[in-house]
Amino acid sequence: MLSVLITKLVATALVVIGVSLSVGRLGPRLGGILAGTPIILGPGYYFMLQERSVPFLQEAALATLHALVATLAFSACFITATGRFGLAASLALASACWLPLALGLSLLPGGVTVALLVYAAALLAAETIRWALRLRQSVVVARAGWFDLVLRGLLAGVVVAVATTVAAGSGPMLSGILVGFPVGLFTIGWTLHQRYGADVARATVGIAQKGMLSLVAFAAVLAWTVDWLPPMATFLASLLASVLVSLLLFLVSQWRYRSAGGHLPIHTRDPEP
Repeated sequence: MLSVLITKLVATALVVIGVSLSVGRLGPRLGGILAGTPIILGPGYYFMLQERSVPFLQEAALATLHALVATLAFSACFITATGRFGLAASLALASACWLPLALGLSLLPGGVTVALLVYAAALLAAETIRWALRLRQSVVVARAGWFDLVLRGLLAGVVVAVATTVAAGSGPMLSGILVGFPVGLFTIGWTLHQRYGADVARATVGIAQKGMLSLVAFAAVLAWTVDWLPPMATFLASLLASVLVSLLLFLVSQWRYRSAGGHLPIHTRDPEP
């Protein structure tokens, strides 16, 4: 089992680091679309599709949808707490919000349709909180440091390896929840807070809430198609749905940016050593 764990950890870390590097080098258009792809859910479900049964995968994908609802609570808690507390306390509080909610929502009846309705309501609430806090709508353009890339890659690798190997023995619910842990928001909040302060970290995490819709599309399509498509076709269909949603979100953001006159403040900095 140890060799399987290490293989999955390394493979996932390489995917996450490779995509993160590509995002910065492909320019804002392609990079923005690529940034919305499921770089953690993708490897996680790629392994599970090879190893697990259809009922397992359907239940795991539903649990992931519930975990993504909890991730909105993570985001709302972080952007609220960071205005009052330090970084460590804010991340701890956000994680403490995520875990019990993800576990509790996994008991929710109704399947994928109900999960999507709950997600829509949670997104509306999270966006309302973001607007109520009047977070500064600034964008930070900075080269990703190797610490950021390695940290995100390792965290993602550990989550995927544990979720698809160790936790899978406890059932699909735990696997689906763990693979939905907000590694991206956690590392974004951590690194941006340390480099640029609480305001930039809060604004960036808040803006990322809508981007999670691409992950929702991935999990929903997987749950809907896994019982009638071959494993690789299921994976590709889920990935395509995620990319299309990410593309749509990017086009909408570009349209809103141009409609506003293209005057969004941009702060360019190199990462600190």
